[in-house]
Amino acid sequence: MSSASPAPSESSASSAASASSAQPAARTAVQPDGTGGDARTQVRLRHELTADPARLTCALLLAVAATGGTLALPLLVRRIITDFSAHRALGTDVALMCVVAVCGALAQAVAGMLLARIGERMTYRLRTRIMEHALRLPLPVVRAQGTGELTARITSDALLLREVVDVATQLPLAGLTVVATLFVMVWIDWVLTLVTVLALAVLSVLVLLILRRMKVNVGAQQDAVGRVAQRFTASLEALATVKAYRAEPVAAAALAGDADRLRAIALQGGRLSTLVPAVLTLGNQFAMISVILTGGARLASGDLEVAAFAAFLLYLLQTVPSVSTLATGFGRLQGGLAARDRCNDLLALPLEAGPHDADRPVPVPVPGAPAVEFRSVSCTHSGSDHPALRDVSFTTAPTGLTAVVGPSGAGKSTALALIDRFVQPDAGSIRVLGHDSRVWPLEALRARIAYVDQAFTLLEATARENLQLGRTRPASDDELAAALAAVGLTEDVARLPYGLDTVLGRASDLSGGQRQRMALARALLSDAGIVLLDEPTSQLDGLNEQRFRAVVDTLALTRAVIVVAHRLSTVQHARHVVMMSQGTVVDAGEHDTLLSRCLPYRELVASQALPVR
Repeated sequence: MSSASPAPSESSASSAASASSAQPAARTAVQPDGTGGDARTQVRLRHELTADPARLTCALLLAVAATGGTLALPLLVRRIITDFSAHRALGTDVALMCVVAVCGALAQAVAGMLLARIGERMTYRLRTRIMEHALRLPLPVVRAQGTGELTARITSDALLLREVVDVATQLPLAGLTVVATLFVMVWIDWVLTLVTVLALAVLSVLVLLILRRMKVNVGAQQDAVGRVAQRFTASLEALATVKAYRAEPVAAAALAGDADRLRAIALQGGRLSTLVPAVLTLGNQFAMISVILTGGARLASGDLEVAAFAAFLLYLLQTVPSVSTLATGFGRLQGGLAARDRCNDLLALPLEAGPHDADRPVPVPVPGAPAVEFRSVSCTHSGSDHPALRDVSFTTAPTGLTAVVGPSGAGKSTALALIDRFVQPDAGSIRVLGHDSRVWPLEALRARIAYVDQAFTLLEATARENLQLGRTRPASDDELAAALAAVGLTEDVARLPYGLDTVLGRASDLSGGQRQRMALARALLSDAGIVLLDEPTSQLDGLNEQRFRAVVDTLALTRAVIVVAHRLSTVQHARHVVMMSQGTVVDAGEHDTLLSRCLPYRELVASQALPVR
């Protein structure tokens, strides 16, 4: 089962062609009052980090306390050495040093747990925000981005952003530790401190040069991960076809190509990453050698005491991890910033509905007005040079069955997509229940329309939940049973492990025909006054096709039913037939009328060996 939104067939090729372009947003269903991405939805790391100020403050205070304990230990060591030399008792000093060490470790552990909680909560907020935003994007934009690429935002990108929480606290504390340590080191011996600072300065310049290149590489890696995920997702969705045509080597080779590009980029990043610890180690060794040589000379001249030199070396050893934390932390921060930029690029894409769409008044359907009316509508899908619809005009009655027929590529599914505002027309207007479709708030418009797509899409949810999608009130068990009986699904659902409460998809999937009938039952249970059916009988046998006709006839008594069909046997009794070809309406009328005056329709009927009445 796929949880993707329904897809018009005529737009599939053009949508795929635009997969590398940002242009689809131009013609997608963005509201007149929509201004695109809201700045408030952008990922602002400072705001995210301070979303829980009490817990963050507590974690920082504990981390500072742990840092203070670390800074105190070398001074206690200096005192112990001095006491050794003076033959004084060491019990109090040793006990104090143990207490400081234990308290510092506890403070560090609690601070780490608090920061982990902050990080996971931040990741949860970002993931839910990105997922909700992606679900509200226009269909062509989602196809242009690719499902694998969008999935990478909530997986690998979210994990990189999660690391920012740790880094954002580690960097200030590491910086504080380095500064405080340097002050103490100056107090102990300013000459040795100057030697240390000069060595660390050269080290810092080299590390910063490496980190600048690492940010670019991390962004490239994430893009490559998205491409691998996209191709792998597409291959799994088409797995039956891949197996049927023994195309596993072809699919595997394409995946291997994407994986190899990711490997090359990651290898470059790996080389940069290994340079950082290598440079740090080399710099630290030079600093240690310089301090030992200088300290030895000062000890020999009597300018420095042994205890002070020992304390200085301990501080130098403590400074090395903090400097390493600063360097590696900045590297991880570059990854987080690259992930933030990728997420913000997604969140900047305009939604289908503008920010004020829900505040607009809901029009009152005009009594007796056509359910749907096309007025000189033209539409070209993004990435295509050929219009899918050209100057299309037709109307449907407030109730009854309207069939839209024609050869493949005639624009039939595009017409349904325009009614539900999955895409927007380039020219002309579409009126729904007496009002321009753009006047309707998007939620209100789609509440009036039930849509069954060609794939008969069901969510990965229970059968009960799938049947009730879009309803304003829960359906009773009797209503559900009646709908299932109408489409011949009663026994099929009863055989599911948990009946209506079975989660559809994965282990408990339905066949194509069963999914088709489930989607029809959902339309039957819908509160909508307009029902759009895109190729609803493509996987139905003769018996179930008769059930379909009965369901459609029942719906058509009180609703407007618009059916796109290739099999004319299911719609030849329609009150109104719209014949389309090459994106235009060739003719419209009753079945018998079109047979007598419309040659393309007569040829279509003859091609299916239907009786000419």
